[in-house]
Amino acid sequence: MGGGLLVAGTTSDAGKSVVTAGICRWLVRRDVKVAPFKAQNMSLNSFVTREGAEIGRAQAMQAQAARVEPTALMNPVLLKPGSDRSSQVVLMGKPVGEMSARGYHGGRQEALLGTVTDCLEQLRSTYDAVICEGAGSPAEINLRRTDIVNMGIARAAKFPVLVVGDIDRGGVFASFFGTTALLSAEDQSLVAGYLVNKFRGDVSLLEPGLDMLYGLTGRRTYGVLPFTHGLGIDEEDGLRVSMRGAVRESVVAPPHGEEVLRVAVCAVPLMSNFTDVDALAAEPGVVVRFVDRADELADADLVIVPGTRGTVKALAWLRERGLADALVRRAAEGRPVLGICGGFQVLGERIEDEVESRAGVVDGLGLLPVRVRFDRAKTLARPVGSALGEPVEGYEIHHGVADVRGGEPFLDGCRVGAVWGTHWHGSLESDGFRRRFLVEVARAAGRRFVPAPDTSFGVLREEQLDRLGDLVEEHADTDALWRLIEGGAPGGLPFVPPGAPLAVPGAAESRGAAPDPAPQSPEGLEMARPEALGEARKSPGPDAEAKPQGLDVGRSAGPEIAVVHVDQEAK
Repeated sequence: MGGGLLVAGTTSDAGKSVVTAGICRWLVRRDVKVAPFKAQNMSLNSFVTREGAEIGRAQAMQAQAARVEPTALMNPVLLKPGSDRSSQVVLMGKPVGEMSARGYHGGRQEALLGTVTDCLEQLRSTYDAVICEGAGSPAEINLRRTDIVNMGIARAAKFPVLVVGDIDRGGVFASFFGTTALLSAEDQSLVAGYLVNKFRGDVSLLEPGLDMLYGLTGRRTYGVLPFTHGLGIDEEDGLRVSMRGAVRESVVAPPHGEEVLRVAVCAVPLMSNFTDVDALAAEPGVVVRFVDRADELADADLVIVPGTRGTVKALAWLRERGLADALVRRAAEGRPVLGICGGFQVLGERIEDEVESRAGVVDGLGLLPVRVRFDRAKTLARPVGSALGEPVEGYEIHHGVADVRGGEPFLDGCRVGAVWGTHWHGSLESDGFRRRFLVEVARAAGRRFVPAPDTSFGVLREEQLDRLGDLVEEHADTDALWRLIEGGAPGGLPFVPPGAPLAVPGAAESRGAAPDPAPQSPEGLEMARPEALGEARKSPGPDAEAKPQGLDVGRSAGPEIAVVHVDQEAK
């Protein structure tokens, strides 16, 4: 049975995703069969696997770093926020309902522990190593009892934990110490040590602090990764164009043609899959920026309305800010506009939504002859086709069903003049199609821009993943990391007081005690077996039925999947 490691972080965005991908790439280059895993992910950036399962894009890119095909097993629980208080729950790649944060953390989350440990068990039976990514901080003491993604999964699998800290933010020593000191004795016994991320300057100046940290915690630092631009893989959330830094470093020369091409992306609420524009940022001479004001569209050669988890909300936001009127004027002037997924729906004539916003019938911007009706069933697909005379691949994630009533066919959507719309995410990663599309945009915009003939987005992404692997190999103690992966946390790690506080006064759980076992079938949960999981179990490898040592999920049968009903608080 394969070994493993949990990469936790002192904070969100400490670098867990990047470090996990880097470790995966380092291992696979040494002929280790490795898989990524994140038990629970909260993100609006998602991807569709070949079996039609929706998972976080970060896990899909980590799978690419490991040179394996992504599956639902690698991200069994995905939460897609629809507001500050509720999210769509995607379980084993399929949406199962909306739930409030209180409802999810009030007992239903811990009911999924058996599911996620079963998924991890299957991966361990197939791979030499599984590199898990945590979420947020493992020291979120208010959520520890129901945790299934940080110390909860580490405890269940008896995986060692490597805590990553972003020193560029400051306070990294306090963060390492405080993270450890707020964990129970049992959780602390799995925290093997630390990894410093984004360090600028002379490492020798940092070493005294690392020695003092060892003296305080008894835990070593496994590496200091230098600050390096352009190393972000597909983001879970945020507004950063993940490849823009790498492209700016590698393409310093002037654009291939005489002029640059300026792309403005409307930063709509609940924006999803903004990574669609990474491929544009990879082109020499293409400048991509996110905007939220109408005057910022004035000098744009192409405006993109991206995907969103709240189509009706995004439409209202565009109108409130004057961006809707600016888009209508652009279309009338023959200036290019591209709508992707929710952005495509916004550009249509009418939206009928009794599912996502429950707003009923809402008028769209009327730039495309399309009417959209939201269906409770979500479309999850990996379409292949052609457009502008070039082959195109993409993926679809949407509840809206488009009734296209005119225009020129464009992927599954349409084109009218210089306005394009499609449900296909990822289409711009197809190099030939992207170049032809940019030629069309430049012509309509009157720009003397010519796309470079040899830009390969796939090659650039592979180079980026190799750079992540190089960082781990050159700046981390890889021999010690492998000992962790293969043998677990070192024995005899000291307890750092005070430990985890009591959840409530008089609670049965002491500072050193484990949380009560998670209920397997609480009220409000039904058990089922999605087809995606059945497909994933068909050929798990010769040791598929073997149970990993130390992993006790309380049953020997296959994983049970909790189907979550709509929480009343989310309505």
